[in-house]
Amino acid sequence: MKKRYLVLENGSIYEGEAFGADTDVMAELVFNTGMSGYQESITDLSYRGEIIVFTYPLIGNYGVNRDDFESLRPAASAIVVHEIARRPSNWRQMMSLPEWAEKSGMPGISGVDTRALTKELRDFGVMKAALVDEVTEETLSTLKNFQSSNTMVADATTKTQYQNPTDGVSIALIDFGLKNSILRSLAKRGANVMVFPADVAAETVLAANPDGILLSNGPGDPQDAAYAIPTIQALEEKVPLMGICLGHQLFALANGAETYKLKFGHRGFNHAVRHLSKERLDFTSQNHGYAVDRDSLANTDLVVTHEEINDHTIEGLRLKKHHAFSVQFHPDAAPGPHDAEYLFDDFLTMIADAKKETTQNA
Repeated sequence: MKKRYLVLENGSIYEGEAFGADTDVMAELVFNTGMSGYQESITDLSYRGEIIVFTYPLIGNYGVNRDDFESLRPAASAIVVHEIARRPSNWRQMMSLPEWAEKSGMPGISGVDTRALTKELRDFGVMKAALVDEVTEETLSTLKNFQSSNTMVADATTKTQYQNPTDGVSIALIDFGLKNSILRSLAKRGANVMVFPADVAAETVLAANPDGILLSNGPGDPQDAAYAIPTIQALEEKVPLMGICLGHQLFALANGAETYKLKFGHRGFNHAVRHLSKERLDFTSQNHGYAVDRDSLANTDLVVTHEEINDHTIEGLRLKKHHAFSVQFHPDAAPGPHDAEYLFDDFLTMIADAKKETTQNA
């Protein structure tokens, strides 16, 4: 097997075997603790510009199928695994993960001690890394000067408006790096979904006369998509709004809060989140490297609704004066537990309540 090397910016080097596309990459290195759902993770646009380390020791054992894509192509720059399954077995599979990675242009490395690598990332935090076939003197110097793209949302968002027409409640979805599972969750509830690019103007959205606004997940630093803040501010005053993941962070920024980068983020499907007012605990699917700063909420109209059990980071917010809320996790799951899928129902209930108030005040 061909050798491949994972080089970290702190100088650590992990040797392994190459699979997938024969190409070198540089990106931010993060870890995912999920035991399954690798296909959804790799195609989740929130992973754009990142190399994923899978902590589960065997990846690819059920292959790749046509139903579990969250976007059409790999969003991750590369993947790192302990063992890659070369002979998968599942009735839905259409090809193996290495075959699909090669056809899709995504490189990978197997045979890595992912336990040791994850411990290093937990100790030092996420780092820039290079996946190369040969380590040279220039590899580390180039890596240290490498800068992640600040146009990841612009690259991930839809370029044109499109619609999934139904007779149900009308939802305007602003796409910052949309997962297909959000569309499926709304379609299951009969929603008429109109998808808009990330840089859409509020006037364009309001002209479609939506009943509700949904801000999607997406990749990177929320400050890189700060151009969406005026749109969010204008929309939340007029139409019920829900934010998910990056949409949650942008909703917070639009209302005076601040965000910061986590040491190693939350990526996996076993993150316990407490709903503070309902006194319920949900296991959630998460994929983010930034969080909302709790101290920055003091002079805002934002109220914390959810928090992470382990590190107590903010996982949900609502706005006092308007019908608007957001969550840091993915209620659509895909992959992961469906504990929090009720939030889509809460969103539709909020829309119905807002309509009643409008009728009563007319």
